[in-house]
Amino acid sequence: MAPRTSVIWDDAFTAYDFGPTHPMGPARLDLTTRLSRALGVFDHVDLLCPGIADDDVLATVHDRDYIDAVRTASKDPDNADVTRGLGTEDDPAFLGMHEASARVAQGTLDLCRRVWRGEAEHGVNYCGGLHHAMRDHASGFCIYNDVSVGIQWLLDNGVERVAYVDIDVHHGDGVERMYWDDPRVLTISLHENGRNLFPGTGWPGDIGGSGALGTAVNVALPPGTGDAGWLRSLESVVPPLVRAFAPQVLVSQHGCDTHMHDPLAHLALTVDAQRRAHESLHDLAHEVSAGRWVALGGGGYELVEVVPRSWTHLTAIAAHVPLPGATRVPDEYLDHVERTFGRRGPELMGDLPASGLPIWVQPWSSGHNPENAVDRAILATRQATFSHHGLDPWFD
Repeated sequence: MAPRTSVIWDDAFTAYDFGPTHPMGPARLDLTTRLSRALGVFDHVDLLCPGIADDDVLATVHDRDYIDAVRTASKDPDNADVTRGLGTEDDPAFLGMHEASARVAQGTLDLCRRVWRGEAEHGVNYCGGLHHAMRDHASGFCIYNDVSVGIQWLLDNGVERVAYVDIDVHHGDGVERMYWDDPRVLTISLHENGRNLFPGTGWPGDIGGSGALGTAVNVALPPGTGDAGWLRSLESVVPPLVRAFAPQVLVSQHGCDTHMHDPLAHLALTVDAQRRAHESLHDLAHEVSAGRWVALGGGGYELVEVVPRSWTHLTAIAAHVPLPGATRVPDEYLDHVERTFGRRGPELMGDLPASGLPIWVQPWSSGHNPENAVDRAILATRQATFSHHGLDPWFD
């Protein structure tokens, strides 16, 4: 039987490189690939090596003047246009930036095409998920918005409803902004609230434009939220809304910077909670969109301990060969990590002991605690959005 899942990879993706001191190191992509191979996950997928998206593809979501500015900075980084967000501390210009960024966009588009045409059931591009890029400028380590490129291709090719679920620690502002007024796209972002974290947006009251009210959904969580509270937020908001919206394709962004060890944010998750979220979204795709699921990467800045494990779990789940948290990390991989980074890396695929699993999550139907900051965040989102989908914020 042919694999049901397509995965994007080529060594060229490591060229998306802002430099040795930038937190978004390309080693996280290389390590994810090495770990997935070492654990045999790639034996169950089709590997795709995409080309570079042309300007007409990029221009479906980006202004041509901006694309020209990226091309210019890509050839001459010293003359990057900072008014376009290029050549800044977050988005330093580098040689070949246009090609590296456009390859990511083409990879996500290729997966959307394959999934919609029935050539694959699921698609994974952990090199993608660059959700902060705006129509006319770079933002938050993101040059081209591959997520929106993929979603726009779906809309332009007959898809009537797309649900986009973003579980990165940062608000998925670029995708939300591009589809703010489009009732065909439901965007749900679960993130640390903007009082404490970039980009400072994504509040419960931000629910979409006048012609698309309720199709932008934001769960803004307090710093320190851990496994149980985060999963309660996910399970209390995402499945009811996605079921009500009934998308034909589910696109999800799996930034793993929600982890307790991530250096750029303040949530307190384990890899085990992230794995459970990957599973939940996979199951939801089978329930609501006939299995049509495109899963993307995103943020994640603990390059050794977190990103490779989380995204290998994502890839394995999409390939229908899930890995228990107690799975041992192969010595060949650990030896490579030690030679390269001077530290060994985690020996198991999970963080929690068996006694801590499964993570217990209180269902919303059992009631909520108004004194609990996470419950208040959940309720604010449900009250702002559920009625637009015919749902009761207190009980559904």
